[in-house]
Amino acid sequence: MTEQGDIPDDLPGKPTSASRTTLSHIMTSHDTNLLGTVHGGVIMKLVDDAAGAVAGRHSGGPAVTASMDEMAFLEPVRVGDLLHVKAQVNWTGRSSMEVGVRVMAERWNESTPATQVGSAYLVFAAVDADGKPRRVPQVIPETEQDNRRNQEAQIRRTHRLARRQAIKALRERRAAEGYED
Repeated sequence: MTEQGDIPDDLPGKPTSASRTTLSHIMTSHDTNLLGTVHGGVIMKLVDDAAGAVAGRHSGGPAVTASMDEMAFLEPVRVGDLLHVKAQVNWTGRSSMEVGVRVMAERWNESTPATQVGSAYLVFAAVDADGKPRRVPQVIPETEQDNRRNQEAQIRRTHRLARRQAIKALRERRAAEGYED
């Protein structure tokens, strides 16, 4: 047993496909910005919703958004587009998970293939009923693409941690020099 009580140290891993999901939503005029295209915040909410569902499925309980590493908008989304938000766990740590999200769009009334309009990487932390971190099962990549995503996620994690440490050191140095931020 661990310090987390009922969670055994030998928590079995889960394959990538066990929690992969797709959220689909048709875009309406309520979703538009002043330019007449879908507001980026609407897309970001759908991304967070899909990623949260995947994180909760993989961890077997509540998971909260810890950070969004990157959100790339590749093409505008229009009213009448059917948006497909595809998410999967790319990497797991002790209590955190990186979820990769791909956003695809297709016209609701056409049979043309969907095109990628966005992508994002989010980090989720699994929490217990008291909001404390809890262990998550390790993700088991199933394909070469899953392996590549897992390796890339580890690189992003290394960069996140290094960036956080560099910013902390800079702030401490500035505080020691008497600067107020």
